[in-house]
Amino acid sequence: MAAIKPKFTARPSKCRASPSLLALTSAALALPGLMLPPAHAAFEGGEFNFQYGRYEEGGGTQSQFRNKDNDIQVDSLETSGEIDLTDRLRFRANFIQDTWVGATPITTAPAAAVRFNPNAQTGASPFFDLRGGVVNFDIDTGQGSATIPGTFESVITAETVHVMAEASPETRKQGDFNLSYEWDEAALDLGGGISLEDDYESRYFSLGGRWDFNQKLTTLTGGVGYINSTIDALRFPFRVTSVPVDPEGEVNPDFPDWSVRVNDRRTDTSVNLGLTQVLDKNSVFKAGFGYTHSSGFLSNVYKESVFFVPLETPGMSWLFTRYDKRPEEREQFNWNIGYSRYLAGLDAALHFNYNFFHDDWGINAHTFDVSWGQPIGGGWTITPTVRYYSQSAADFYSPFFIVDQGPFSVGEILANQSQLPTPDHFSSDHRLSAFGALSGGVTLSKQFAKGVTLEAGFEYYTHAGSLKLGGGGTGDFADFNYFLANALLKVDLSALSHSGGGYGEHEHPSGHAEHSDYAPAGVMFDHMLKIPGHFMVGYRYRYSRHGGDTLHGAQAVNDLAIVNNACGDNPCQVTSEHMNMHMHMLDLMYAPTDWLNVMLMPMFMDMDMGLRELEGAPPPDPDAVGGHSHAIEGGGHATGGLGDTRLFALVKLLDSPRHHLHLGLGISAPTGDVDIKVEGMEINENSPDFGKPLFLHYGMQLGSGTWDFLPNLTYTGGLERWSWGGQLSGTLRLESENSSGFSFGDIFQATAWGGYSLFNWLSASVRGIYTIQGGINGQFNGPTPNSAPVDFPDNYGGRFWDVGFGLNASTLGGGLKGNRLSFEWIQPVRDDVNGFQLEREGTLFVTWDLAF
Repeated sequence: MAAIKPKFTARPSKCRASPSLLALTSAALALPGLMLPPAHAAFEGGEFNFQYGRYEEGGGTQSQFRNKDNDIQVDSLETSGEIDLTDRLRFRANFIQDTWVGATPITTAPAAAVRFNPNAQTGASPFFDLRGGVVNFDIDTGQGSATIPGTFESVITAETVHVMAEASPETRKQGDFNLSYEWDEAALDLGGGISLEDDYESRYFSLGGRWDFNQKLTTLTGGVGYINSTIDALRFPFRVTSVPVDPEGEVNPDFPDWSVRVNDRRTDTSVNLGLTQVLDKNSVFKAGFGYTHSSGFLSNVYKESVFFVPLETPGMSWLFTRYDKRPEEREQFNWNIGYSRYLAGLDAALHFNYNFFHDDWGINAHTFDVSWGQPIGGGWTITPTVRYYSQSAADFYSPFFIVDQGPFSVGEILANQSQLPTPDHFSSDHRLSAFGALSGGVTLSKQFAKGVTLEAGFEYYTHAGSLKLGGGGTGDFADFNYFLANALLKVDLSALSHSGGGYGEHEHPSGHAEHSDYAPAGVMFDHMLKIPGHFMVGYRYRYSRHGGDTLHGAQAVNDLAIVNNACGDNPCQVTSEHMNMHMHMLDLMYAPTDWLNVMLMPMFMDMDMGLRELEGAPPPDPDAVGGHSHAIEGGGHATGGLGDTRLFALVKLLDSPRHHLHLGLGISAPTGDVDIKVEGMEINENSPDFGKPLFLHYGMQLGSGTWDFLPNLTYTGGLERWSWGGQLSGTLRLESENSSGFSFGDIFQATAWGGYSLFNWLSASVRGIYTIQGGINGQFNGPTPNSAPVDFPDNYGGRFWDVGFGLNASTLGGGLKGNRLSFEWIQPVRDDVNGFQLEREGTLFVTWDLAF
């Protein structure tokens, strides 16, 4: 038997692109284009920003082999604060959180290579399930025999399709800071931060400067940056050929990249230079240059490439796959120019920008961007934007690869699988392909009095190979559309300091004295604005953690009790080890009269749960549905995104110098997802749920899924340095089930507190809380896991006793006058849970608000 020599090479496949959309491309090229960096005004007091964004991908070329759209959603939250420490020293902090979920392509292949298993279809195109081994594909013609999904009909086709994988929710969190010192004609910036994901961690710092000269008509900027990243990824448990990947991390001699885990590093070093020139009183020109050197592990750990080896039988090939392998070095260059012009006759601003990108991987990219800022009166501004982007493909990109040697017998290949040839570098990641993108959008902003700005934007993109500048883009299998929507709240604290806050020395718009007699941070709706026409903006953060023992009722239980009793008729395999919940809420309050306040409270949630194996649990049944086999690897789940949105009306019932009583009537709108799923864990291809995603645990869905009624009654009182209060509140579900087939139980809570002012600006508080939460009604109406206590509705709800300790601080003067910052820690005292639940460890509340 002849051996296959390892010197063989592979050539990219010949993949035909769709005809160019010449008219659309020509129109895009005619755009003068711009996207200038946002201007940063100097604030004497500071600034607070809160922004939410939503990215949603869909569309795609329809065919008999692809009857589903792309399906990716990303929710993004950003909060930032800026404060002047001195008249020259400024500090800025920023927090960003992105959560994405959906079906994503992990490789590309001819339709003839895909097994269209009806049980392996998800919300996208073919699930990751290639035939592997011998396939009916002719490498000379690029055609093969493919079965039309849902039928027994086979056709000869050269069509290429994305091979998809359903991904569980993933969350990235980033925190960074910047410290800036300014001289009269120069500035120096020092920054740093960290970005965290389950499989990727980056630490970075930057140093930059600015120099103004020519009577400040000319500005030079420059900076350097360094990023050090660690990749620690646990790949999908199967290759795209549905063959299990080695879970122990050892290299299979026949498959050099067989390991399921990747642990590696990369570094990125960058420099940038910029020039801004004021041409005249209405015109500004900008130019910039950037360079980045990247080294280390630059591949995508989850992407794979498909290779075809010709066989001796005419029209037949051998299919094998390898994980993405990119060069370990990358040089990137970026040039940009921009022009801004104020048009006095129209009271408008035109922005134009062009950007050129080049790297040593063979990618050249052009971006044209133009926007028009038009004030329309009353503090409103509308800004339409048009953008065109085009890039060439990386040198080592191809949808799939064909070995340029052979033909061979199956026996020769089986005996020499480790020597099957591949190029030095290769990737089938469509983001490295040649394509173009055309987008248009609009931003609408409203400038309120006292430095508050609200902004909303929407942009729609079309991504297609046929839109590439000059033609020659990749095939239409990679086409899709997506949109990006965002909302921004910006508070300029300096505007309030300039106006003195609009109140007397001791007056506050809530009607309280300035000695911090507010309720603790964890109490909502504790006060009202009493001056008609006034606003309040606030930010509320909550962190809760579950961990420690598993409780049954009020008693801790061991693993064996969980195994035998917590999962219905089946034994439990795993249980929760911890669960963390983060909530970010924006408070917007307005007082139309002195007896009525209205509130809007959008919410952003994210959660993560760790799982562990239970001691004494029987081995997993390979034929079972809904297993948690990934827990063996220390796995778990994470989710995040927009939660439910609350709308409230507060009505004053009693208001005297020492006592205040008001009624709150609210509605919770079901804007949070309740159908979040994770990838299926079944290994039995005969299972009706093989390859299908499973509902994520009830407690990790982002909302209730039902319209809810939220009444509350709040009393507050005060005398000299003392303050006190109490509140009764409830959550009543107005629907018996949500779109996923269940409803959470009703909630009742009673709380009372007392506070003492330590100083005029600082008070401390203590409170007690009692909560009753009903169990879940119904259950998920689709495939669900069934191997952990959190999978079962009976293990939710209970009675809870807590004590809270808080601090409230208010600024009485200076640039930050009128701001209030509060903290409260809630310590659990007793839990009496329904079924089996992980005990609570505590909750932290942090709130900030500003009334004006």
